[in-house]
Order: sequence, then structure tokens, then C-alpha cells
Amino acid sequence: MNPLKVRNAFAYDKIINWFPGHMAKGLRLITEKLNAVQVVIEVRDARIPISSINHKFEPIAQRKDRLIVYNKTDLAHPATEQAVVKAFKQYKRQEVVFTNANEDLNIKRIISYLAKKAKATGTAAEKELTTTVMVVGMPNVGKSSLINSLRRIGIKKGKAAPTGAIPGITRTVAGTIKVLDSPKIYLIDTPGVMIPHIADPISAIKVALTGAISDHLSDEEVIADYLLFQLNQAQDYSYMKLYNIQEPTDDIKVFLPQVAKYIGALKRGGEYNLAAAAQFLIKQYRLGKLGRYTLDDIRPEALERSLTEESLDPISRRQQKKADKIEERKQKRLEIQRRIAEREKANLEDNM
Repeated sequence: MNPLKVRNAFAYDKIINWFPGHMAKGLRLITEKLNAVQVVIEVRDARIPISSINHKFEPIAQRKDRLIVYNKTDLAHPATEQAVVKAFKQYKRQEVVFTNANEDLNIKRIISYLAKKAKATGTAAEKELTTTVMVVGMPNVGKSSLINSLRRIGIKKGKAAPTGAIPGITRTVAGTIKVLDSPKIYLIDTPGVMIPHIADPISAIKVALTGAISDHLSDEEVIADYLLFQLNQAQDYSYMKLYNIQEPTDDIKVFLPQVAKYIGALKRGGEYNLAAAAQFLIKQYRLGKLGRYTLDDIRPEALERSLTEESLDPISRRQQKKADKIEERKQKRLEIQRRIAEREKANLEDNM
């Protein structure tokens, strides 16, 4: 086998943005319902522990107890959990749990955390401990799978939230879903909310590769090229055996036709269907067929830099500041409305 010359960096400068109407509406509903919950669970993708952070949730989640859950840990590099847990504890003082919701990994630990947050509700004669939890996160990180897993372990019942590999399955804020009887724990599922502006093009590719952005919105051949780049950077040439390729390559124009040949993806006239080959490769990665890969840099110095430096670009900072001001005014209006409603209720009771 000839020595492979690999690229030192992946050249890409296109910004991928995806923030459809149902996400904007979902974010508004999440904010409105926040007063009714005690805990926010933010679900992220273990394969992109930094890139799956949605800074739109920061002004929302920081007002409540928050548990960060990294799902799909079975698809991430085995070293990811220890490195990320340590970094978040050191630099953010945030509790982080890694899970594989499909296998109920660490679900009892999450239930235990939520049970400790239960507060007394109801009348004096009927007081009971209750926790209401809102589950938020980017699309396709496994929020609904986590809810179903919590329900499966907590009350031994089946699926309550729809799941699927396509981002955007949950499109609106759902009602409460019980996952434990004593103390009572109720979850609220929410639609996946994408980052409106991903400043770093490489982060956008990572988010697309893991499935948080609809495939048709991104160039699948570019995403497949980034996947090939990652495999070669790790010196993992197992794709040769998987797809019957004679020599490793760092050229997507050489790689995709060979994959298309292996899977029999042909157009009319016998031309290789490169788009189909790219889609096949992306799906293989998402299913873990190419191994366990974390796309973000999890070296200690890289995590320190990511978690301590300002991660928003100037445009996003201005957008965030404006959004924060709007949110602050909205919360003040809601508080005034709540007080008026309480006074009206008190006056009504006095006149009865």
C-alpha cells in the first residue's frame, strides 16, 4: 500500500443555515412555558459535544436548574465522555450525563437527579412531590428517544414521543408526559431548535453530518468528503475492506465512484450515481458502521479553548443581545399579566 498524502485541513467556507418557521414558533413556546417547569434538560449529540451547543438556549436554561445530557454516546469515541465531563465540571461547573437512550444507559441516574428536584404541590391536604421538566435541544439529538427511555425505565411503559432519523419530527411543544410516579415527574417535549446562525462553516458540516440539518439543505458530496477527511486524519482505512477499495484515498472524486460501484448505484447509461454513494456513506456514519467517531476536538486544550472563549461571532452576539432584550421585555409583560390575573381572581373571590 502506497503512503497516503492527506490534507492538513478541510477547506470549506459555506454557511449552512436552517431555522424554519416551526422552530421560531417552538422557541417562543418554550420561553412561554418556562415558568411552569423546575428543570431544563438540554440534550446534545455526544459526537459533536461543542458543535451541538445551541446558544439560543443559554438565556432560557440559565434561569432554571439544568442538566446537560449527551445522547448517542455509543456512536462517539470512547474517550469523549471522560474528557467532556471533566472539562464542563472545570470550566462551566455544569453537570453532564452521557447516555444511549436506545439502550437506557444512565437513565436511572437522570431519573434520580430529577427526583431530587421534586417540590411539594397541591393543596395542604393533598400535597405531593412533583417535578416538571422541559426537554430541549437541537434537531435529531434524540430528545424524544430520551423521553421514551425515561418513561420505559420510570413507569415501565412504552413510547410516548414520536421518533425518527429525520430532523424535525417533533414540531410543537407537547403536553406533559409522566415518567415516574413517586415523586411524580412530568416531561414536556419540545421541537428541535437549530442554531439560527452557525458562524463556523466546519461546525455547520459537523452538525449536518450528524443529522441535525435536513440533508437536502446541504451538499451531501461535501459532507461525504468531510467524512473521508476525518477517517484519513484518524488513519482509519477500514473503508477499504468495507467497500472493496484497493488503496486508501483522500480524493472524494476517486472515493465516491468506488463506493457507488460497491453498492451498485448507477444512473441510466451506466454512470455512477455519486449522490447516492454520498448518501450511503453519510447513513453508514450515522449508524456507526464506520466506527465510533467524535468530530469535535476533545483534547484538553481544545475543550478549554472552546468552553472559555466567547464562541459567538460578532453578528451572533448582536443577535443574541437583541434577543435577550426582547425576551426580558416579554417576561416583564408576562409578569404584569400574571399579577393582574391574580388581583382579578382575588377580587372575584372577595365578591362571592
